[in-house]
Amino acid sequence: MDPSTPPQRLTDRKRVDIINAAIEEFLAAGFDATSMDRIAARASVSKRTVYNHFPSKEALFAAILRQLWEASQSGDAPAYRADEPLRAQLLALLMRKLRLLNDEAFLSLARVAIAAGIHCPERAREMVARLGEKEEDLTVWIRAAAADGRLKTSDPVFASQQLQGLVKSFAFWPQIMMGQPPLSNREQKKVAEAAADMFLARYA
Repeated sequence: MDPSTPPQRLTDRKRVDIINAAIEEFLAAGFDATSMDRIAARASVSKRTVYNHFPSKEALFAAILRQLWEASQSGDAPAYRADEPLRAQLLALLMRKLRLLNDEAFLSLARVAIAAGIHCPERAREMVARLGEKEEDLTVWIRAAAADGRLKTSDPVFASQQLQGLVKSFAFWPQIMMGQPPLSNREQKKVAEAAADMFLARYA
């Protein structure tokens, strides 16, 4: 261990163990068949310890999705810049999203979430909302570019959803529903460039 790195607290180590155990359980058994008892046993902690960190199985699953997102990103999303070309800025945002959608762990857990949601529409709405939380970055960027007069849209949320759909039709749904492999770096670039060009042709 690096002597300059502070030792990890026991409670933090237990949280990491719980999350890792939960990922294994969700992938092995699915959402509904996974219990907090099984997660506790796999993590070698008490069920009370699991509940001290996560009040419910849904909260634990949401924490895993957030962790996967954070692990796939480096720093904050690029903010809108009035002095830079729109296409370059948009490509940076789209490539950032594609890195997450290309993460096999994220795709695997998204499959778990969607399968669980099919049997419970209320749970599906909550999980889809969790999966879409970080799409706000694009909406913020579109809103800023529209306020600056460089994009023409009165509904940034709708425009963002259109753009998300262009990307996910190649880099999310085929992998989730049909088991297609994640996109290569070259394929990601192609999807990002085509989506950006179509979007800007409509809104710029």
